Amino acid sequence: MAAMIINDIDAQLEARLRHQAAMHGRSMEDEARDILRAALSTDPVQGKSLVESIRRRIEPLGGVELSLPARDAIRDPSGFGE
Repeated sequence: MAAMIINDIDAQLEARLRHQAAMHGRSMEDEARDILRAALSTDPVQGKSLVESIRRRIEPLGGVELSLPARDAIRDPSGFGE
């Protein structure tokens, strides 16, 4: 088993950890171990980008057909450079 020392934990965070450990009836060290275990037990986010993640989540819901308005030809920028 590896040992770890975490320095520079602010007092408020330490107090919250102490309180949560007491609520669960265990030591701060056990509580911290459980928090780390829970945080690292989930699979990492899959996908190459935010767009891919959104697309993967929305795609099963179906697509939407949008009608785009017709575009006019580009107008002559008269009045510039005169």
